[in-house]
Amino acid sequence: MSSEPEIDVLVFDVLGTLVDEPAGLRAGVRQLDPSLDDSGVEQLVSLWQQHVGREQRRILDGVRPYLTSDALDLEAARLVADAAGVDDPAAVAALALSGRTPPPWPDTVAGLARLAERFPLIGLSNASRTALLGLNAQAGLRWHQALSAEEARTYKPDPAVYQLAVTVSGRPPERLLMVAAHAWDLRAAQGLGLRTAYVARPVGDPPASSDRFDLHADDLADLARQLGDARALT
Repeated sequence: MSSEPEIDVLVFDVLGTLVDEPAGLRAGVRQLDPSLDDSGVEQLVSLWQQHVGREQRRILDGVRPYLTSDALDLEAARLVADAAGVDDPAAVAALALSGRTPPPWPDTVAGLARLAERFPLIGLSNASRTALLGLNAQAGLRWHQALSAEEARTYKPDPAVYQLAVTVSGRPPERLLMVAAHAWDLRAAQGLGLRTAYVARPVGDPPASSDRFDLHADDLADLARQLGDARALT
């Protein structure tokens, strides 16, 4: 990609790309059972993530009717609470909301603010509308538009989710740049014709040797520089 790419809109994945989703879950698990050691916390976080990922795939495959991320989070919270031996409904309800309070990565807030000076920014998340509202407010994310996969009643990587951003932007797909820390997310966006930027994060899904994304960035400051921002972050 040249220093002045023909890009009109930036589309950002949220969970993992802009916020540290596992950190929010860890905090919720520790609140559920303060006696857990780090290993025990990680096992329960993994149980949560495996359940949500599996059930989203079942919905995508048509095996299960569509459910919002809120419903899947509540299911995951019940599984985690059962594994921890906690049967307090209030504690389960609180745990189910822990995915809405992940901290942003250190470069996220300033990076979005700088990029918003040059581009319209769209957030595109598998989180429900309600969860996305709370998450954006908690993490201080700046958007011109935030879109939930709930609008399409499916989940990424279903093309219908990426089409939401294309439709809202009013621009052809090749004028949108999808930014994500997950290679699977970028591959799906490519399939619809969007251009792609991989941003490295500790919890992401790194590219395979066969992937051909337009940009690879260390963080949002690096992305701003590569997009030709003369006032790129330092």
